[in-house]
Amino acid sequence: MFSLEGKTYLVTGTSRGIGSATAGILLNLGANVVGCSSSRPGKMEDLEAKYGSEKVLSVPVDLSKPGTGFELWEQAIRFKGRIDGLVNNAGIAPSTPYDAPNEQWTTDWARVMQVNVQAVADLCKAAIQHFETERVRNKDFAGRIVTIASRAAFRGDQPDSLHYAASKGALVALMRSIARGFSGNGIYGFIIAPGWVATDMAAVTEMPGNEHMLKEIPMGAMAPPEDIGNMIAFLLSGLVDNATGTTIDINGASYVR
Repeated sequence: MFSLEGKTYLVTGTSRGIGSATAGILLNLGANVVGCSSSRPGKMEDLEAKYGSEKVLSVPVDLSKPGTGFELWEQAIRFKGRIDGLVNNAGIAPSTPYDAPNEQWTTDWARVMQVNVQAVADLCKAAIQHFETERVRNKDFAGRIVTIASRAAFRGDQPDSLHYAASKGALVALMRSIARGFSGNGIYGFIIAPGWVATDMAAVTEMPGNEHMLKEIPMGAMAPPEDIGNMIAFLLSGLVDNATGTTIDINGASYVR
């Protein structure tokens, strides 16, 4: 097993699910972790109790408000003075039928795009500029960004999730562009595209009439969030930097390309 001792990572959406699983894995590998959530620390409180406030910082932030991505980055930098990698995990997926009232439709689309795309873009901008500065100080420094997209970016989603699929497609294009534009300067970008993951967001699969959502998974079950967290840690490790720009599918073979 590799070590991430001395590294510091910013992980968004860490109160539960993929984010908290990832934070725990990174901490177990020796890293420092700055996490964030919109309302409560959630499982980050348990991680702080286990690893200590010198290793864990939880920041409350509402990424639906413009500019908060930049504010979050500044708070994260102050924790240890340097960030080695960014994990864009936070995202929202409200149900918005295509026949919803126009006001609801517009409001939901704007909020999804702000949280799922604009906040991610802002954090990536801040990260790239920071990584470039660190590279000037140390020519061996490398910065890494892992962004959680979705299989929906490639195969589409349900009619009430058009905004979600569109936002995840935008993230794929964003990360591929970052990989192409900055890999020559030691900045690497990776995409993970999960299917259903055993988190609170997947509660919709248990609603009457949605049984088909899980039946389509050949493995027979949703992926545990640790599967995504382990892959994130591996991509951040520097062991596979030539995979920059790639998309890793973790969906139980429910969508195979």
